Amino acid sequence: MIKTTARAFAAAALALLPLATTVPAHAAETLSLRDAIEVLPQAAESRDGYERSKFKHWIDEDKDGCNTRNEVLLAEAITPPTVGAGCKLSGGTWFSYYDDTVVDGPSGLDIDHMVPLAEAWDSGASQWTAARRQAYANDLGAERSLVAVTAKSNRSKADQDPAQWMPPAVDAQCTYLSDWVSTKLRWSLTVDRIERNTLLQLAVGCEETAVEFERV
Repeated sequence: MIKTTARAFAAAALALLPLATTVPAHAAETLSLRDAIEVLPQAAESRDGYERSKFKHWIDEDKDGCNTRNEVLLAEAITPPTVGAGCKLSGGTWFSYYDDTVVDGPSGLDIDHMVPLAEAWDSGASQWTAARRQAYANDLGAERSLVAVTAKSNRSKADQDPAQWMPPAVDAQCTYLSDWVSTKLRWSLTVDRIERNTLLQLAVGCEETAVEFERV
C-alpha cells in the first residue's frame, strides 16, 4: 500500500511541476512491456569520450530556489518535508521502491537517473547537444525519468543496465523494467543485443505491465 501511495503521490505532484529543461513532447503512447521492448532500436554501445560533467545537473530551471534533486524529493515524498531557506529540506518520509524501504529524512536518499548518464551516453546521448544532455539529466517532465531511492541501492546500481543489475525487492521487477524501457523510448535511446535479450527474459511474468511514454 505504501508503494502504491508513494508512486501515485509522485505522479500527481509531478503533474503540477513545471516541465523543467524538457523539449516539446509528442503524443503519449502506451504499449505492453514486451511490445515496448521490441520497439527499442538496437545498436552497439560505446563509452568513448564519456564524462559525467557533460550532463549538467542539478539545476534550478524555473528559478524557484529548488534544484532538480529537491523538486524530485518534494514530488515523491510520502510525508512532505519542511522547506527552509534556500530550499533546504528537513523531515519527511519517502518510499524507495528498489529495496522496499521507507526512508526518514532526505539525507539517506539519492536521485537516480533511471537510465544512468553513462548508459545514456552509450545508447545515443554521445551524439546529443549539450542542451539536450542537460534536459535529460534534469527531466521533470516524466515520472519515470528520475526517482528518489536509498543511497545504498542507487550506488549498488551505479551505471549498470538490467543485464547487470536489477532492484533487490522482488515486487519491484516489473515496475523497474517498465520505467527503464519508458525512459529509453522517451529519449530515443538504443539497447544492445544482450540488454534486449535480458529485458525480454525478465519481462516474462510481467504480462499485465504497461509502458507509458512521450517522446521528446
